Amino acid sequence: MEIVLENFTKRFGDLTVIENMNLKIKEGEMLALLGPSGCGKSTTLFAICGIHRVDEGRVLFGGQDVTRVPTQQRNIGVVFQSYALYPHMTVAQNIAFPLTVRHEDKQTIKKKVGEMAELVHIEELLGRRPEQLSGGQQQRVALARALIRKPGALLLDEPLANLDAKLRLEMRSEIRRVQLETGISAVLVTHDQVEAMSMSDRIAIMKDGKILQVASPNEMYQRPENDFIAGFLGNPPIAFLDGIISAGNVKISSGNIEFPCPENIEKHPDGSHISVGIRPEFYQPGNPYKIPGTVSFVEIQGRENLYDIKLKDGNLLRSIQSANVSPLSPGTKVDWGVNPEQLFFFDNSGKRL
Repeated sequence: MEIVLENFTKRFGDLTVIENMNLKIKEGEMLALLGPSGCGKSTTLFAICGIHRVDEGRVLFGGQDVTRVPTQQRNIGVVFQSYALYPHMTVAQNIAFPLTVRHEDKQTIKKKVGEMAELVHIEELLGRRPEQLSGGQQQRVALARALIRKPGALLLDEPLANLDAKLRLEMRSEIRRVQLETGISAVLVTHDQVEAMSMSDRIAIMKDGKILQVASPNEMYQRPENDFIAGFLGNPPIAFLDGIISAGNVKISSGNIEFPCPENIEKHPDGSHISVGIRPEFYQPGNPYKIPGTVSFVEIQGRENLYDIKLKDGNLLRSIQSANVSPLSPGTKVDWGVNPEQLFFFDNSGKRL
């Protein structure tokens, strides 16, 4: 089912949280609403499911206007971070609840519960109560309950926030697997870039109630439209250095560093101040244009080493490198470099050149 937000506006009293938002979730895709706390992600999700009233604009499901349709009539499944399972019911009863309130016959319910349990791999847990389950198992039950009524769309509000790191990794792949197997349209709300990039077909990144860019995870990482998006995606994060355009070159303020402007960026007049974004994977020993510094911090992660490099003026660059070689110690001077073709350049407004 295609979901469309058309000129969506939401106010809380005199505060306008979202104004004239337009967004389309394609049929069968998972779209992630990604952004920092307070940017309007959950407000958008709650408007889609009907918990929040839309002040202006429309919500369309499959071309049908559902702006004033109550939540229970919107044919959607919702999974919250709190699981919201009924503690006095068994797993089977929790999963069956949406069908029970519709008074479907017991044999049909039993069959559908079995199918859902098999889909989310909890067949052996049907007789247990929520208190006897791990967090990941409870989230699987919540997912099965949301899907058993065959909704047109699945809405996920920070579904992995209460899980530990190992369970988050497991449930990321499981939720994505279930979404792909069922072919259901899904909206994922998260502030975790790894969740958004690993689970979704497209990401809509938000800030201050506005959508800044909608793109596939790879496209957004490789071609961010502004410095906020470039800084939000990537771990370790991108570093920014001040630069000046001079005779077709970029001069970096952090020392006597200069390299040619790549031909694919928009040309600006001499003297223009810009920001140069350098991702950790592109600040490496073998690159031609050197930016020397001193190792200030080393984080050894087993498979790779992360370095903080302090430049002469106090700015920091980060580098992520294979752990095949012995890690350098803090205080070591390095002469690592960059390739201009791999860098990002932003104007004073933050727009990528």
